[in-house]
Amino acid sequence: MDEDETDGGPRSLGSPRAPLSRLCLATRRVTPVAEMLRFVVGPDGQIVPDLGAKLPGRGAWVSATRADFETALKRKAFGRAFKGKGTAAAGLADLVDLLLDKDARSSLSLANKAGKVVTGHTKVEAALASGDAQVLLHAADARPDGVRKLNALVRQVENAGSRPVTIIDCFPGIELDLALGRSNVVHAALLAHPTTAGFLGRCQKLGRWRTGASGSDGHGQGESQAHVTGRMQGTDTE
Repeated sequence: MDEDETDGGPRSLGSPRAPLSRLCLATRRVTPVAEMLRFVVGPDGQIVPDLGAKLPGRGAWVSATRADFETALKRKAFGRAFKGKGTAAAGLADLVDLLLDKDARSSLSLANKAGKVVTGHTKVEAALASGDAQVLLHAADARPDGVRKLNALVRQVENAGSRPVTIIDCFPGIELDLALGRSNVVHAALLAHPTTAGFLGRCQKLGRWRTGASGSDGHGQGESQAHVTGRMQGTDTE
């Protein structure tokens, strides 16, 4: 296999000399691995996503957008990288979306277990006003008036010099209930903490995947993270 198109497996990825960037099969650009997804050929011959970059065997990498992934499929780039081995199932792109979504919700649960999630309108307002909140989380089905009021408070505290707050609204309320083990979660705030940073990073990867902002279109990392068409928002939107 072409060493440029596949890695040497999990052992090589975990070594101190492991590259921090890889060649994207779709764009043919060397891209930071934090902005990419790894794929391997499973025991059944199917190409499978490897979000944790830990599955055995050589892996091929694609920029973490659905657009670039579909480009790689159209160009039969996986067949080239894996020397004809591996078959991409028709629903592989949807599986990637599902796994990224699940990974983000799992990291939200970790932040909750660390005691870094507050819920309820009053407590969320207090966390924002104190400057302790790093993320403002709205249920995707939250009432617009409540969303507007909290977003306005974010702008107010940021203008006063508080830390920037990322607004995320891509999860339905029922999924927030399950992730947090509470009922009727509409708004939540995540306080600054490593588990919050982990959740935010996974949400940004999910958002980048869903926007279709392809690396081949010249979109930088910052742009895709700041605004994801109403699913993850910068504070300049409501």
